Amino acid sequence: MHNSIFFLILIIPLTGFAIERYLDHLNNSMWSDTLPDKLKGICDADEYRKTQLYQKENNRLSLMTSVFNLAVILIMIISGGFAFIDTFARTLSLNTVVISLLFFGIIGFASDLINIPFSVYDTFGIEKKYGFNTTSVRTFITDHFKSWFIALLVGAPVLGLITWFYYKTGTNFWLYAWSLITLFSVFINLFYSELIVPLFNKQIPLPEGSLRTEIETFAQKTGFRLKNIYIIDGSKRSTKANAYFSGFGPKKRIVLYDTLEKELSEEEIVAVLAHEIGHYKKKHVLLALLFSVLLTGVMLFLFSLVVNNPRLSQALGSENTSFHLGLIAFGILYSPLSLIIGMFSNYISRRNEFEADRFVTDNHQPAILAAALKKLSVKNLSNMMPHPAYVFFHYSHPPLLSRLEKLE
Repeated sequence: MHNSIFFLILIIPLTGFAIERYLDHLNNSMWSDTLPDKLKGICDADEYRKTQLYQKENNRLSLMTSVFNLAVILIMIISGGFAFIDTFARTLSLNTVVISLLFFGIIGFASDLINIPFSVYDTFGIEKKYGFNTTSVRTFITDHFKSWFIALLVGAPVLGLITWFYYKTGTNFWLYAWSLITLFSVFINLFYSELIVPLFNKQIPLPEGSLRTEIETFAQKTGFRLKNIYIIDGSKRSTKANAYFSGFGPKKRIVLYDTLEKELSEEEIVAVLAHEIGHYKKKHVLLALLFSVLLTGVMLFLFSLVVNNPRLSQALGSENTSFHLGLIAFGILYSPLSLIIGMFSNYISRRNEFEADRFVTDNHQPAILAAALKKLSVKNLSNMMPHPAYVFFHYSHPPLLSRLEKLE
């Protein structure tokens, strides 16, 4: 039986890789040598060509990264690499929780380390070549150290508790783990901007002035209580512009990248924020959190049904039945279901984006939001004509032309 599980653990990543490459092929087939009629008035021929070159270079990097990581996973499975790391962790401690933390720590650190060259090429090669990168070498290095620090400070205790729940309660661990992850998710949603973001970026309140006045006037008109409007130094890493909404209740805040002020007019910024306010008014943020919590519960329950099955560990080359080896095997076996759930989540997300756009149509000026979306898409070299199948699988936001069709 464990041979069939071994076969599945091998074939699932290979199948996923093949599907991704086919979707990439479909997406690339949408490019043309001349400016498509649908994009005339949005960008010129030179901008369209630059967008194609940028997307193609990113696709090549994505292919190299995918091939490399697939090869690493297959080698680890076939050679018994996961079992070797498990055995090594057992030589360092007799405590089952510590063994699991060492196991995942080694894998996580090694995975991040071997992928750094791809990240370096992306940041200092492609992004710099196309005028986006503003990240210094020092910032790049310190970002990685900070990420490792957060993983140790936050990730390790959470993972340690989940593992402890398993060894103390058996298959009922999923209820305790689900409760812990739910509390953690709510906490992060409330305090992410206050606790995590400042480790990487500076945030300052949006100064008094015409922009703040316009934002507050719109918020008041739509019955949206808003006190926390911040500017973040996004230009520290990239020239790309963005804005986002976070938190609930008194902790909710709108954050503008400082690059946004350089790219858009004040009325266009208000239109972009009106879209973000639309997400809150339509309860998209809350519903997304609830959906995530539900999916986590389902995944943990399914894992609890097989976590004690020794065939999972045996498929990875170990005779030691353990929580961490079972989780690795289950994670691979669960990925087809995860893909289906991801497609459904993306569908819901795209629908929510349309609803937020309709909020702008009903409460502001849709033409202004349309103008802002055009500017941002061209500036960020976004793929404005992706293949519908690629959108279905991967896009959390509708393509530009789909949004413009409903706004104009």
